Amino acid sequence: MEVINMTQVSVFVFSGLNINEKLAPFLFILFLVVYMVTVVGNISMMAIVHISSNLHTPMYVFLSYLSLVDLFYSSAITPKMLSDLISTRKAISFVGCALQFFFFAALAVTEVFILANMAYDRYAAICHPLHYVSIMTKNICMYLVVQAFSIGFMQSSVQTSCLFSLQFCGSNLIDHFYCDVPPLLQLSCSDTFPCVIETVFFVVSCAMGSFIVILISYMYIITSILRINSAKGRQKAFSTCSSHLTCVSIFYVSVFFTYLRSPSNVLKKQDKMASVLYTVMTPVLNPLIYSLRNQEVKRAIKRVL
Repeated sequence: MEVINMTQVSVFVFSGLNINEKLAPFLFILFLVVYMVTVVGNISMMAIVHISSNLHTPMYVFLSYLSLVDLFYSSAITPKMLSDLISTRKAISFVGCALQFFFFAALAVTEVFILANMAYDRYAAICHPLHYVSIMTKNICMYLVVQAFSIGFMQSSVQTSCLFSLQFCGSNLIDHFYCDVPPLLQLSCSDTFPCVIETVFFVVSCAMGSFIVILISYMYIITSILRINSAKGRQKAFSTCSSHLTCVSIFYVSVFFTYLRSPSNVLKKQDKMASVLYTVMTPVLNPLIYSLRNQEVKRAIKRVL
């Protein structure tokens, strides 16, 4: 019987963003400012929704949970990326990598389901205004939030368990700036087919499933808005959706650009930049978009100030 020496990797090393070293200090300061704004912006958004009684509606309840997810979602990736920008060796332990991936995958899927819940809420408000209060009750809102978190953490547990039960006995260099499925599968020296099938299943069922809910909701919303006779009425109805639609577009365009690209053994620079967009930039953009484009939030901020 042939005996194979299988030494499990205990530490991974990131390749990082593959940038010119002279740019590292500038990017460190830039991303540090972005992360600080992310933390302050999302905590402020949760506080404003909690303090302002006029924002105790389903739309803003979902927004406060979106801010909570963005806060922890960014914190799973950005602090490590910041430390790696000023470090010569970008290392992470096996357990640390598993934990980073677990929270990243859980919160990413939770976010897409909360975005889908917000689209359904706008559909109920615009397409069924007379029955909105009976459709979007407090219990229904909490059920949808709990469902989003449950699915997110359940699928992440399954993916993490499969991915980190693989053997990593060769190179420990992850061609990325955080622990993600494609670069980790490339490093494994065991059969990765079950994990590939699992990943495809969850990406299709969760990301595409929520995207279809958003797409169908907005098809009905646009149809209803076009039936409104007055231009002022159409503008008012669309303004309640514009912030959400902007957040959805930024998130899904960057995610689809990254994960629906042609297969390659090496991540290109533009792929990593797209990853930066949805892991670092999207969590800071969501509260800014809602505070700048949503009139009710702007009025609530002025009252609080």
